[in-house]
Amino acid sequence: MDAGWLGTLFGEAELARLGELATLGEPLAAHELSSPAARRRLATAEVLLTSWGCPRLDTEVLAAAPRLRAVLHAAGTVRPHVTDAVFDRGILVTTAAAANAEPVAQYTLAAVLWAFKKVPFLAAEARRFRTDWSYRDTHGELSGRDRTVVLVGFSRVGRRVTELLVRLDVARVLVVDPVAEPAAIRAAGAEPATLADALPRADVLSLHAPALPETRHLIGAAELAALPPESVLINTARGALVDTAALEHACAAGALHAILDVTEPEPLPDASPLYDLPNVVLTPHIAGSLGSETRRMTAAALDELERYAAGSPPLDPVTRESLAVQA
Repeated sequence: MDAGWLGTLFGEAELARLGELATLGEPLAAHELSSPAARRRLATAEVLLTSWGCPRLDTEVLAAAPRLRAVLHAAGTVRPHVTDAVFDRGILVTTAAAANAEPVAQYTLAAVLWAFKKVPFLAAEARRFRTDWSYRDTHGELSGRDRTVVLVGFSRVGRRVTELLVRLDVARVLVVDPVAEPAAIRAAGAEPATLADALPRADVLSLHAPALPETRHLIGAAELAALPPESVLINTARGALVDTAALEHACAAGALHAILDVTEPEPLPDASPLYDLPNVVLTPHIAGSLGSETRRMTAAALDELERYAAGSPPLDPVTRESLAVQA
């Protein structure tokens, strides 16, 4: 992992627990696996604890790691790091993505609740209109009751957002996910739907799908046009899910609001009109785990290490097949 993440992910308590579970050596951590020092450690390593900044574990790296049996990822997606060669070797791969999903779901819940009353957009306009409150009536209905939230993707985050919204009983929840079992969606308290059927009903559209070739620009000009006037798009997943040019056009037209924690590209170019539109909120990719939140992922990875050492099955394994449909 990157050197900066080591101190964030592993405090004294986490390092102590790691030392109790495994035999450690020097260097304890590396941000590359090609130097002589890293290769000497790699030659004896049975388990890799990985996170952001981990190099790709390709055939060359694996050839230098004959004893490697497990890759336990203390972050979200393992897609940039794990190659087919890892699965070909039968190496166990686990992910702490479920732990990373919690702050994303919390951010999304806050965004949904504020979206109902257009809070961030009205707050921005207050600086301009000040004592003239007529702007309050320019963003559609400001209600948190009897609304419809459409979630695209019944992922870890999508499931958690569904759970939180159902628990609060503030909205109808429609879930669009061609891979998820409709029975599982209904069991969570939501209604399965197709994208075409769901979009015209969406007061809020929140994206939670993985970035795959088939999901690139899933939300384009036609999909944005299908949304009701004054609806709100929330993206905490991947910027590539949305056609940025189409989004710029739709938001500039004024009928669509957007809360974007991720964009394509990231960050947006300095000249992007999205920066200046009052109906757009941009945050710098903060929904996922930051600061002390990352320790949840460390704990999850150490739980997996403890189970591996005890010969117990992993809690959140990643397979070649599951990686094909997840973030």
